Amino acid sequence: MVSMRNVLAVILGGGVGKRLYPLTKQRAKPAVPIAGKYRLIDVPISNCINSGIQHIAVLTQFNSVSLHRHITQTYTFDDFHEGWVQILAAEQTLRSTDWYQGTADAVRKQMVEIRSAQAEYTLILAGDHLYRMDYGEMYKYHLDKKAQITVGVQPVAASDAHRFGLLQRNEEGRIIAFVEKPRDAEVLKRFVSRADAERPFIGSMGIYLFNTEVLEEVLINTSYDDFGSQIIPNSLETYAVYGFDFDGYWEDIGTIRSFYDTNLSLARANPPFNFFDPERPIYTRARNLPGTIIDGATLHNALISEGCIIHQADINNAIIGLRSVIGNQVTIRDTVMMGADYYEKELYTTGSAIPLGIGDYCHIEGAIVDKNARIGERVTIKPFPRGYREENENWVIEDGIVVIPKNTILHPGTTIAPE
Repeated sequence: MVSMRNVLAVILGGGVGKRLYPLTKQRAKPAVPIAGKYRLIDVPISNCINSGIQHIAVLTQFNSVSLHRHITQTYTFDDFHEGWVQILAAEQTLRSTDWYQGTADAVRKQMVEIRSAQAEYTLILAGDHLYRMDYGEMYKYHLDKKAQITVGVQPVAASDAHRFGLLQRNEEGRIIAFVEKPRDAEVLKRFVSRADAERPFIGSMGIYLFNTEVLEEVLINTSYDDFGSQIIPNSLETYAVYGFDFDGYWEDIGTIRSFYDTNLSLARANPPFNFFDPERPIYTRARNLPGTIIDGATLHNALISEGCIIHQADINNAIIGLRSVIGNQVTIRDTVMMGADYYEKELYTTGSAIPLGIGDYCHIEGAIVDKNARIGERVTIKPFPRGYREENENWVIEDGIVVIPKNTILHPGTTIAPE
């Protein structure tokens, strides 16, 4: 493995996350749970650790309390290890009274801290992507090409081209043209770069490796706020910008639909992304939870996390998160259930109180149930047509998916379904 001691990783975690609302109503986007027990931020941090990067900074801004808590409780190195994971929160200073205005501006406002790490190279990462990547290979490519900026790239299907920054390269791999999220048909024609009919474009993954001195130059000498739409395309003539090929699994968890579909894909027998890799694991906080109790449930394509209590339920194609409690005669299909942050002292309370979890005789289908939700008995949730959106006091329907926000209470007998 090539030494990564001269590389500082900077993970962008400060965005509002509007497209993931209401999952980002009370938390930062990188703090959104995934695969039952992890958070999105665990993915880039784990990739850094597995790649030998010892110095990692996470830039935060909106709804960042739970993200800070998770990072500080999870990524603590011992006294004999020089590595660290540092939080760089947005702040008002004498130099700047504004909050982060974009990805590049966030890094610009933390250049003093980035300089203090004394790393020759700075790796810029997003905090909301699911993938496994050895950044050492990208670093070696950067050195071999004598690049000043290297962009992680991968093949892109025509149907997804409008979601990506598209690029063209010469025979040496140097990027000669770049356009951010084009929709014009004529522009798209100019960026067809591959003979592959299914994936004819080359798209940016939002992963950037800079010589730190070059990063400082482009940020200090310009007022550009965004890497993809401004910094990269305007650096092509001045700097040696190369594209590093990555053709493994990679998913941008940027919308409710992508979050939902990606999670459910992880419940398959052969998921597209492998959380079971023993050599390059995805790390998260150790919670010391008991094993899950399953009392007469029927399970098919279900990912069950630790600490759950599941009674006689029919669960099909679902993610069941930490500490989930599911009652009797419950049907759960095509659903992401995030679980709970804590246990109640008594599993079922008396009176009118609705306990954490899903009550008896419920039918939950086509939904995302966020943490600490209390769903009473005989609640029915069914999916809506794709593209449909509606916002209610206790739920949001986004692209046909019913989302029950964190800490929501649904009273017994509630029905959320198309008419």
